[in-house]
Amino acid sequence: MKASDRCRIGARGPEVTLLGFGGAAIGNLYRARSDDEARETLQAAWEAGVRYIDTAPLYGLTLSERRIGDFVKDKPRDSFTISTKVGRMLDPLAPGEPSPAAAYVDTPRFKPRFDYRGEAILASFEASLERLGLDHVDVLYLHDLTPINHGSQEAYQAHFRTFFDAGGHEAMIRLRAEGRVGAIGVGVGHWPAAQQLIEEGDFDACLLAGRYTLLEQEALASFLPLCERRGVGVVIGAPYNSGILATGAVEGATYNYRPAPPAILERVRRIKAVCQAHGAPLIAAALQFPLHHPAVASIVPGVGSPQEVAAAVATLETALPPALYAELKAEGLLAEAAPT
Repeated sequence: MKASDRCRIGARGPEVTLLGFGGAAIGNLYRARSDDEARETLQAAWEAGVRYIDTAPLYGLTLSERRIGDFVKDKPRDSFTISTKVGRMLDPLAPGEPSPAAAYVDTPRFKPRFDYRGEAILASFEASLERLGLDHVDVLYLHDLTPINHGSQEAYQAHFRTFFDAGGHEAMIRLRAEGRVGAIGVGVGHWPAAQQLIEEGDFDACLLAGRYTLLEQEALASFLPLCERRGVGVVIGAPYNSGILATGAVEGATYNYRPAPPAILERVRRIKAVCQAHGAPLIAAALQFPLHHPAVASIVPGVGSPQEVAAAVATLETALPPALYAELKAEGLLAEAAPT
């Protein structure tokens, strides 16, 4: 595998590079980064041949989109693929009001508010175009419409019906028909919600965060086969399950952005032991694994510095022994049905 290799997202989506650039970190996720550092990180990815860039209004509360827009403004429009997201509006904070998006540091003073109505979808999209300095985006994802993000199944279902009954889905389809969006999709970290959305709607793509990894393959049962049948292309975000598949079962390892529980720590120790027996880095086995599935077009790990870009490229391009995944299956550590 090479980071710069290209694959089409599903039947109707654009081409993307196997390695994508996730824009959350340069939106000051967990720590502040200067405009120069963000540009250097994007430049390192560009020089490595990465041509797929994913962002969202949430990432840095507009900061990520603005920085990416500044970077691509002198690039030929057909030389890169860009995706952003809709589903939140950004309201100004009152004086002295703390930001509810505490994971993002030193950002513009906005507070995100979920809104899946058609008029909100269109308004969010127009604001993103202005920040990116573009007249169209290649993929537009519906962002974070899941029970986890909305706190309960009941709240999720209410937002779900709003999206379909109050013009949100229709607005995304219209943007695609007008050519202002190349493809439409869902961007979530919960495969059952993605499956429900795709079953009811007309989507081309899904950005699935953390739910088809070396640790988790439940999506093989119904979600990924649905995507194959519908021609829906899949992009995998958070391939390390927020850290533990990159660090191993070390003290303080995180799984789904929380301290890893004992059962996960033990499973990762066993996976790593198999990797070591084959002379393979755990992080390489984790990053490359999802790309073996025919529905998966690209992988988007978090990168926040030129050094992290270089490490991601090297990790993706590390040669792995063919017997590695076979032994993981034999040890019951990887689903037998997982393509490898």
